[in-house]
Amino acid sequence: MPGTLFVVSTPIGNLEDITLRAVRVLGEVDLIACEDTRHTRKLLNHYGIKNRTISYHEHNERERAAELVALLQEGSNIALVTDAGTPGISDPGFRLVQLATHAGLPVSSVPGPTAFVAALAASGLPGDEFLFAGFLPSRSSARRARLTRLAAFPATLIFYEAPHRIAQTLKDMSDVLGARSAVVARELTKIHEEVVRGTLSELAAHFSAAKAARGEMVIIVDRNPVGGQGVIEAAPESLASLVAGFEKQGLDSRAALKQAAKRLGMSRDEAYRRLVAERKSPR
Repeated sequence: MPGTLFVVSTPIGNLEDITLRAVRVLGEVDLIACEDTRHTRKLLNHYGIKNRTISYHEHNERERAAELVALLQEGSNIALVTDAGTPGISDPGFRLVQLATHAGLPVSSVPGPTAFVAALAASGLPGDEFLFAGFLPSRSSARRARLTRLAAFPATLIFYEAPHRIAQTLKDMSDVLGARSAVVARELTKIHEEVVRGTLSELAAHFSAAKAARGEMVIIVDRNPVGGQGVIEAAPESLASLVAGFEKQGLDSRAALKQAAKRLGMSRDEAYRRLVAERKSPR
């Protein structure tokens, strides 16, 4: 019988933030594949887990994934972990899971902490619809170009960022996205946890003036401009072009109409009637 690959979420800071199932699985598997074996060993020692570990990180992912799949096929049960949070979420893991599934091997997710989810829960910003966009490009010009593409997306935007780029990234966001409420969360669940709220320009000023920031950073940006009512005003004749724009982004006609209706603050039925009327009216 082939073994099972367990994708195990681990604490993002506080070692108590781990599930009972995760502790059990880590103690029962034949091998634990770690982003950094020394880092993971601290967690394992905390819970008295003596199992063998092996390195699996972005620099050896291609070769090591094939090795691990071979072990799974031979019957070994393997747990995949990263330094913090959920494997595959802006961390190594995708290639191994993909190879295992392509080989017909069982893959089981052991859910737990994820930094951007923890940050969103504490942010006070809308969580009904959000886009997790991971890390932005390191160069300002490329970063601004990507932010420009995301500016019209009708959902809360969530990013990861490195401490040394946080001030400049927030400035770029302020310039491109305008006056929006935002939150920067860092060192979540740790002793120096900090959640800073304000407009993008206020946060840019705060982190520019502050001492060098440390720790993992999560940026959450509201979908709406400050002072807005959650509805982006548009002239009636703009609905068809708005629907067409969402279709160009890859949405089907039904989903595009739904997004356009939400963007304009109307029901889908009302939007449909307006769209039909627009298409029937002479130009």
